[in-house]
Amino acid sequence: MENRQPRLHKNLIEAVIDSLETIFGKGFYADKVIERTLKSNPKWGSRDRAFIAESTYEIVRWWRYLWELYGKSPSLKRNELTRIFGLWWRLNGQELPEWHGFEAVQDIDIKSAKRSLPNDVGVQQSFPIWFDELANEDLGKDWPIIAQNLNLPAELIIRANTLKTTRQELKTIFKKEGVETHNFSENEVGLIFKQRQNIFSNASFKSGLFEVQDGGSQLIAPFLRPEPGMKVIDACAGAGGKTLHLAALMQNKGSLIAMDVEERKLVELKRRAKRNGAHNIEIKHIEGSKTIKRLKDKADRLLLDVPCSGTGVIKRNPDTKWKIKPEDLEKVKGIQQDILNDYSTMLKSGGMMVYATCSILHSENEDQVKTFLAKREDFKLIEEKRVNPSKVSDGFYMALLQKA
Repeated sequence: MENRQPRLHKNLIEAVIDSLETIFGKGFYADKVIERTLKSNPKWGSRDRAFIAESTYEIVRWWRYLWELYGKSPSLKRNELTRIFGLWWRLNGQELPEWHGFEAVQDIDIKSAKRSLPNDVGVQQSFPIWFDELANEDLGKDWPIIAQNLNLPAELIIRANTLKTTRQELKTIFKKEGVETHNFSENEVGLIFKQRQNIFSNASFKSGLFEVQDGGSQLIAPFLRPEPGMKVIDACAGAGGKTLHLAALMQNKGSLIAMDVEERKLVELKRRAKRNGAHNIEIKHIEGSKTIKRLKDKADRLLLDVPCSGTGVIKRNPDTKWKIKPEDLEKVKGIQQDILNDYSTMLKSGGMMVYATCSILHSENEDQVKTFLAKREDFKLIEEKRVNPSKVSDGFYMALLQKA
């Protein structure tokens, strides 16, 4: 079959450039910018929409590398962004049309330009200078492979909702629909899709048979060792991906309190819980320290999936590379320590809690647990697990601690 050159359309390239201007110029989150861009023209078909989304994400991902290849400092001038698009297109082995704006990159010798780049992780894997230096110091010899894996396309992975179905039943449903999946090897509920697709309109999703959840994320709720009938608190629940997993592991028995400081996220959790058939969840907005104090010594199990740098999920959110600043990292580490100290009071004697992040950095993970344990002799570390970014997982850390 003939391998045809994909056709470029000027209006789609304009949409990519508009998105890049907004992401880098106004500091908006890439996913929200792309979502808004795609809604701006209802005439675009699925291929057009995929082209805009994928092109924007990949240029954001390789932002520093592309500018290094171009030999100029980053700019938000439209003519320069057009050239960066052209360079990215050529880097992917495609030919550029003879359009105005592409002249400056039309004749660049790509192979020669690549050979002339410095052979360091920050350039080759496209990370900011300060973060490359920090990660190299924090992660040592592990940093090059972690950096490489953070640039892998994210797989589409789901978790079967065992309150309603099993992984095998779900796999059979997808097979009948002509959708290929294979098992996530680390548990008995995860399925990996062979090809990315929009599954939110799928009837089995609408009926609550599964939730989209990264492979590494699926390991956190079981790490807490929840049991049916227990009183479990998910104190940083957000929109509830791990809360719903806990509800399934508890078989809807016992009490599961989902808490968060952001009320809007809890509204989304309430909607998802209804779809999942998770009936043992009580939603509680954290309005202040009194909310925490009222639950002192109440929990058999406590999940602290704390705010973090998000460096473990860069492949899903590549703009995190460019948005995070050193002062943000210091601030979030202070928040993590505060949550560990304040929220751990909700745990009963003999109870267990998990401290978890989606960060790759030891300074947010192992070091935070050590700092906490140095101050709290009434806690001990039972087990810890680091999940480095890979083809089937983002980067996560989890530590299981027990109160004496």
